[in-house]
Amino acid sequence: MADLKESRVPDIGGYDDVPVIEVLVAVGDTVGKDQGLVTLESDKATMEVPAEFAGVVKELKVKVGDTLSEGGVVAVIEAAASDAAPAAEARPAPAPAPAAPVQDKAKEPDPAVEPAATGSKPDRLAQASIDAQAGKAPPQGAPPVRFEAEALIPGKVPYASPAVRLFARELGVDLFQVSGSEKGGRISKEDVQKFVKGALSGATAAAATGGGGNGLNLLPWPKVDFSKFGEVEEKPLSRIRKISGANLARNWAMIPHVTQHDDADITELEALRVQLNKEEEKSKSGIKLTMLAFLIKASANALAKYPDFNASLDAAGETLTLKKYVNIGFAADTPNGLVVPVVRDVDRKGVLQIAQEMGELAKKARDGKLGPAEMSGGCFSISSLGGIGGTSFTPIVNAPEVAILGVSKSSMKPVWDGKQFVPRLILPLSLSYDHRVIDGAAAARFTAYLAQLLADMRRVLL
Repeated sequence: MADLKESRVPDIGGYDDVPVIEVLVAVGDTVGKDQGLVTLESDKATMEVPAEFAGVVKELKVKVGDTLSEGGVVAVIEAAASDAAPAAEARPAPAPAPAAPVQDKAKEPDPAVEPAATGSKPDRLAQASIDAQAGKAPPQGAPPVRFEAEALIPGKVPYASPAVRLFARELGVDLFQVSGSEKGGRISKEDVQKFVKGALSGATAAAATGGGGNGLNLLPWPKVDFSKFGEVEEKPLSRIRKISGANLARNWAMIPHVTQHDDADITELEALRVQLNKEEEKSKSGIKLTMLAFLIKASANALAKYPDFNASLDAAGETLTLKKYVNIGFAADTPNGLVVPVVRDVDRKGVLQIAQEMGELAKKARDGKLGPAEMSGGCFSISSLGGIGGTSFTPIVNAPEVAILGVSKSSMKPVWDGKQFVPRLILPLSLSYDHRVIDGAAAARFTAYLAQLLADMRRVLL
């Protein structure tokens, strides 16, 4: 006999309340295991929630506009016989929840005060008081406890979910200064974004800070009626561009950027790349080597030699965390904006494996199917414009990283070999770094060493 089972949201990288932007199935549809049921859109990417098992969709628990978190029920599926769990393993039905007592509206607890976790004495007192306000009887044998919440909680805690708190912390926003627009004064991510926009435009007195406590206090953003000068068209920014814009503005304002420029002779490396691609084409492996794959591998070696570049500075600017792993992100241009997929443990992988993983991640990015986990954990980033053009630029450090490598278009240049000028293929490098962590001498050594590796990749083996 077929079994009715709930298909739930898997691990989505710690994100909460992610909006549903598309429902991919209808009641009565037959779905296969891992077939997409709905599409979610987080702040950085879209992702499909797959069916946990094959069967027939009996009920959809969500619609477009609803939000989901990890463990949320998406659909009830009549599982196929092969996917139905044995009767002994069936999940027991949850006991019915006791009916909530009717409570006086005037005595409803303040939604901004979250129940404290069980633990210390003040926490237990706080919970007892909240239970009392809700009409719950105290545990048997325990005397009723009355107290003033303000005596234990100096100020009202901003009413926001853990995900919104994390989001605000990443942007350096003080939630005490943000007004919540949702029910009960709850602060949403949109409220935080609006606050950051106001800070950057000068509309808000105190802007996002990185622990220093001082606002940016910028001049108001210019207001111009562009239609007076000719025909115009307004185009809203995509969700990804809005979020990345706020991050870039914070990083540029809070990190003292310096950019070190250098050149790498990649004449022999380019010849090797072309030769290897011909060999891979004959083997029909489907792997295409790009110069970026070699850059990622060479950067891993440079990070091992100069560990301060493979680090993160805390918000207070006092503690440096040195990482013993090497995950490198690369900027991927998509129709919805710039995203940064991360290739993990590149120090343990060969160039061919790195190239293969890059291809898979880049395709996911273009298709809008990159998950949050695939864009987290980066130690160092590379932004390559070599396929487009340019001679140099200043990439913005991707906090909490401390450095980012920019790569421009390679070109043939005459290079003096001691006897004559010879044509060599030169690749321009632009390394931006956080000057609080890295000084100019270290940056110059890093780029010089990286250029050495690219000139002769055999050095990677040393």
